Amino acid sequence: MKTTLIILISLIILILLMLAWLGAFKKVHVYAARQGGETLVYETIKGDYRQSAAAMNRIYYRLLNEDKIETFKGFGIYYDNPKKVSKDQLRSEAGCILPPADVAKSEALAGKYQLKVFTEADYLVAEFPYKNKLSIFMSIAKVYPALNKYAEQHNYNTEGFVMEVYDIPNKKIFYRKQIN
Repeated sequence: MKTTLIILISLIILILLMLAWLGAFKKVHVYAARQGGETLVYETIKGDYRQSAAAMNRIYYRLLNEDKIETFKGFGIYYDNPKKVSKDQLRSEAGCILPPADVAKSEALAGKYQLKVFTEADYLVAEFPYKNKLSIFMSIAKVYPALNKYAEQHNYNTEGFVMEVYDIPNKKIFYRKQIN
């Protein structure tokens, strides 16, 4: 009985430490800021948002292997609220952000990929630590409610798209919520 209790307490402590490491107890700071202007290489997706990771990987490896461009930031733009739109009707775009040094190559990439410059505008912004793929699920559970709460408190549009930027070198996920 005593051994079982020690194992159980140890397991609970281990789980709590893992959750803390993933950011479960981190307060999400939301603020409004002017951002954007990045050149995006992407695929348009209709359906389950879980397709985004595969699209980001496809774009990353094509850019790397075919065009000798290494990107360090992936992104997803999610246009619909999955609580209001059926999974097969969800609209999104996912891919990679071209590094500033490679933006000049975008004209040559235009025939092979979908490209656009992400609109510079005022967005609600939040960030979350990126430790591993579990960080994505943790951040979704924490950041989206914080963005919506901030939008409601400051009379911003609570609909609109959200862009997630996966900044691998800096180990962060940035969120931008459309506010107009």
